[in-house]
Formats: sequence, structure tokens, C-alpha cells
Amino acid sequence: MKEAVDIGSNPSTEPDLQGLLGQVALGDEEAFAGVYDAVAGPVLGVVRAVLRDHAQSEEVAQEVLVEVWRTAPRYRPDRGTAINWILTLAHRRAVDRVRSVDAAAARDHRAALLDRVPEYDEVAEHVEARLEREQVRRCLRTLTEIQRQAVTLAYYRGLTYREVAEALHLPLGTVKTRLRDGLIRLRDCLGVTA
Repeated sequence: MKEAVDIGSNPSTEPDLQGLLGQVALGDEEAFAGVYDAVAGPVLGVVRAVLRDHAQSEEVAQEVLVEVWRTAPRYRPDRGTAINWILTLAHRRAVDRVRSVDAAAARDHRAALLDRVPEYDEVAEHVEARLEREQVRRCLRTLTEIQRQAVTLAYYRGLTYREVAEALHLPLGTVKTRLRDGLIRLRDCLGVTA
């Protein structure tokens, strides 16, 4: 491998990058070898300054140099020097790699969160249950005292009709009627269709 030329040193030994890029645009492999030798070091330096990871920096620097080979015909001398064009390509490619890595990490993080999210929304379910309880309480307040006591004993305490009748000191038939009437009122208040 040829020794890289220091771009910032003596201008008399500096390769004519603009001329070399013109030849590379025509497919001249020897001209590309000259470009490669002249810019490989500075390209790697720019990329490493952005990425800070040696292995990724080398990979991106190689991608940049391949891009220089493929896109040499796009170089416009009237828009800047050849080295600036190449180093701009290097910086852009390095920034693109950082963004790509960040986006992949964000995707992985979102995927990990999706794996942890329950199949249902616990908060929404809790809120919905609380709202339903409040509505039932509100509707229970519309019942007569005997209806409310009978419904509470039968459905919240789990007593049988006979046990409700004994607890309220009422005949069994009266308890059954109060329960039926209370449940009809609750159904209507809650908007439940029969």
C-alpha cells in the first residue's frame, strides 16, 4: 500500500485532487489510488471525530471512499475544493451512521416496551371499573330504603332470599318483591336493556 500524502503539508508535493477526481470520473483506477492515498487519513479522522468507534469509523471511511469512486462525476470544482467535497461526504456519512444507530436503538427500545405492555390497558380498565361502581352507587341511591337493603344484602353480601327476609324481619314474599322492583329500577337507571 502506498504511503498517504499529508494534505496540509508542502503544496508542491500535494497531489492535484481536482485533476485526479476528473480522471476518476472517467473510471481511471490509478487516479483513484492517488485520491485514496491522499484522502484516506483525513476521511478516517473526520469520521472518527463523529463516531468515536474505531471499527465503525473504518467501515464508514471505506463506504465514503467507495462513494467517492461512484460519485466522482458529480464533483463540481466551482462549488469548492476536492478535499472539502470528500470530507463533506465523510461527515455526512458519519452523521447518517449515528442517526441510523440511534434510530435502531429507539426501535429496539420500543419493541422491548411492547413486549412488556400487557394485552389490555390496566389503567383504562381500572378507570372504567371505578366509573361503573360510581354509577351503581348513584343508582342505588334512587331505590327505596327496603329495596336498597334487600339488594345490598342479596348481591353484595351474598345472602339468600330467606336470609335477607330474616335479616330485615320481613316476609319472604315481600323481600322477593322488593328485590325484583329494586333490580328493575337499577336496570333502568344503569341503562341496561333486558
